[in-house]
Amino acid sequence: MITARRATPADADELVRLRAVLLASMAGHEPPDDGWRETAGKRLRARLGEPEPRLLAFVVDAPGGGLAACATGTVEERLGGPGNPEGMVGYVFNVATHPEHRRRGYSRACVTALVEWYREHDVRTVDLRSSAEGEPLYASLGFVRTSDPAMRLRFG
Repeated sequence: MITARRATPADADELVRLRAVLLASMAGHEPPDDGWRETAGKRLRARLGEPEPRLLAFVVDAPGGGLAACATGTVEERLGGPGNPEGMVGYVFNVATHPEHRRRGYSRACVTALVEWYREHDVRTVDLRSSAEGEPLYASLGFVRTSDPAMRLRFG
């Protein structure tokens, strides 16, 4: 059984490294570093330690050190409406697994932990954007296509 843990500020640099892996796999080449890595790391270190998080991540540690996979999410408070009276909306992004650790269920463990956190914190709507490769994972967790390119999971 693979267990994802909640990321801490100490994981910021590894989360940025995995984001670069994700961006490289989408673009077909290493992303340029125009300062985004430093800025992203600084933001993650500040936000991952917040007592009432609006940004959080779940990770799987790699054997031998570092992170094998991650899933990051945000919480946004919007005006409530039918099906989501509180107006809390989650957004899943930056789901990445290092190539050496793919096809082992690590991303599934991270996304599942994030979805469970949303459920426990009464975030009743969760959105994401998916690549064609990622869509089967998200669909298996209950996300469905919406009229726009997003997928959505509703609780209750």
